[in-house]
Amino acid sequence: MTLETLRTYCLSKAFTSEHLPFDDRTLVFKAGSKMFALVDIDAAKSVNLKCDPERAIELRESFPEIQPGYHMSKAHWNTVSLLGSLEDKMIFELIDHSYDLVVNSLTKKENVSFES
Repeated sequence: MTLETLRTYCLSKAFTSEHLPFDDRTLVFKAGSKMFALVDIDAAKSVNLKCDPERAIELRESFPEIQPGYHMSKAHWNTVSLLGSLEDKMIFELIDHSYDLVVNSLTKKENVSFES
């Protein structure tokens, strides 16, 4: 998957914004005020995605391209290789899961925007 494909897909999600809050190379996608995807725009070899902890373990055991989140909470984040054998469809599914987790965790006030 290319960086542009990833970026286009993430930005197609409702109320998604992109930021460079940490440095000039770590692109962060947020739903509301919360991050759901992070990617290094220079290398674009992998993406960090939020994941249900139980599902995260299952995914890591099933796919060598999915590892505990690099520089993130290992329980709640996975690093997903964009260069391996995972199909784009699977990566899109993981992005959807991450986005949904974040949207469902927004405060009531923030979540009103998503329901309108």
